Order: sequence, then structure tokens, then C-alpha cells
Amino acid sequence: MPEEKKNTAIDLKNLKAGGFIKERGKDLFTVRLRVPGGRLPVGRLKKIAEVAEKYGQGMVHLSVRQSVELINIKFRDFDAVVAELGEGTQKVASCGARVRVPTACGGCEYNPNGLVDTQKSALEVDEKLFGTPTGHHKFKVGFAGCPFDCPKSATNDVGFQGAVWPVLFADHCIGCGLCAKSCTEDAIATGDNGKPRFIPANCLYCGDCLKVCPTEAWRAGKKGYTVRIGGKWGRRPLVGTLFAEFLPEDQVVDFIAAVLGWYQEKAEGQGRIRLGDVIRAQGPEALLTRLRERFPAFAVNATIAPQAIATQVGKEKQAHDNR
Repeated sequence: MPEEKKNTAIDLKNLKAGGFIKERGKDLFTVRLRVPGGRLPVGRLKKIAEVAEKYGQGMVHLSVRQSVELINIKFRDFDAVVAELGEGTQKVASCGARVRVPTACGGCEYNPNGLVDTQKSALEVDEKLFGTPTGHHKFKVGFAGCPFDCPKSATNDVGFQGAVWPVLFADHCIGCGLCAKSCTEDAIATGDNGKPRFIPANCLYCGDCLKVCPTEAWRAGKKGYTVRIGGKWGRRPLVGTLFAEFLPEDQVVDFIAAVLGWYQEKAEGQGRIRLGDVIRAQGPEALLTRLRERFPAFAVNATIAPQAIATQVGKEKQAHDNR
């Protein structure tokens, strides 16, 4: 009997979900590698370079979300690429409607502005939630260690930003004025008694006052993450808005899981739709109510929907002028 012909059709959808992205060239793919928090040990980096040189024409691409991408990889070399990278050491990332690899800045390990351990948070989220199917669209998470927000956390579906709430122990204050001089947000003024006066409404939770105080009169009353939800980039970008403050680092995974569960429920039957668009349709109070039940000490009292960014500013005027 003639040998049965094997089906060698490539399921591009499943390949993409596993981090293998079709390129323009015939049988050529980009292989996206999993680099949570954007941090790579030198040994892994060397191995990636060797594999890229052997199978990918000696070039890699550094994605905007801190991944390393091997480009021009031939389909027939997939198994060899994965084997040589070492599946347990350097894993392939995911694409599609899943929780993506989290991004993060360096956090508080060596950055003097860092307030929280963003790298630890990113690794924990990657370990426990990476690749979770959403059923609807991509789901991105990002961590910034301080209000400078270098990773642009508010453009993620759930974005975390390090925060500290300063408390003044007046008995320890010597009235040097360093805190007021260092506060660029005018959240600290010098009172009539020569001591600092805190203006909470102006505070961005940066902790600069704690860092410059020579007597530790300023101390951390609360520390954790400011959380903004509903951000995305692309053709119709949104900026995520405030849903929680001073969320402890050890509750990050549970918080994301709660948001993800709400998203999966409310987006049912709507196809490819991002979290921010669901919040705008449902109203932010719908999600906030759920979060208040689970995280009553950290969910804010009120918020607004994710805000659209008008990237086509001027388009309406241009159309009017062309009439």
C-alpha cells in the first residue's frame, strides 16, 4: 500500500500564540523570546547570540517590550533553535489573546529613584500568569519603579507604578528646608514655624522628601503600587486611569487575576476587544466595584474611564479645509 501523505500545513495562528511570527519571506519566521522585566543573564545572552548567528543570519531585534527577537528563522530549524536555546533556560514568548511577558524597569535594586522591586514583581507575574488565555485580545502588564514611569505603565492593560506616602514626624525635624527644596511638585511648603507643611493634593508619591531628610523626620506611611488600568497603544490608543493606590507588592498577582477575570466575563461575545474598551463601554464603576470587594483598602473611591489619545489631531480641520 502507498505510504500515507503527511499533512505538513502550518497553523500560523497556533505558531503565533507560541511566539513564532510569520515574516514576509517564504518559510521565514521571527522567534520572540521570553525576557520578563527585560533582564538577561550574560550567559543566556551569549547563547542567544550564538543561535542567532547560526540560524538567523547573525541578527536580532530588541522589541519595544523588552523581548529579544530572532529574525529570519527558517521553519525547518524551529526544533533546533528551541533545543539549542535550552527550553528550560531561554523560553519562547507568546503572542495572540494571552497574558504577555511583563515589562519592568530596574526598580529599587540600583536606581536611586526606585521605590519598589519591579523586577521581582515582573518575574512573579511571568511565572504565575504568563500565557493565560484571555479569550478576547492581548493583555499587557508593565511595572515602573517610581513616578518617572520610564516603562510608560499607563499604556498597559494593567500598569503598576511605585509609590510612597510620606509622613512627617515633626519632633525629629530640624527645619533645614531640604524637603521643600527637593519637592518639584510643591507638595511641601515651609510653614510659619520654619517647619515643613505637607500639601497632600500635590503629592505624586515620589519619596524625594524621604531621601533628602537628614534626620529621617519624613518616613514612609504607606508604600506599594499605584495601579492604572485600561491602557493600550496602537491605532486608537488609550491611557489607563487610576483604580488603586499603595497596593502591596505581594498582592500584584491576585490583583491582575481579578482584573483579568472581570475582563473575560464582561467581554464575552464581543470578539477581539481590549480591556480599556470594555471599561469605557461598561463604565469604570463596574470594574471598580469588583475591585473594592477584593481589595477594599487599596481601590480608589472614584475614577474615570481610560482616556483616548487623539493621535489624528488636525484631521477634522484638514477635512474641512479640503471641502
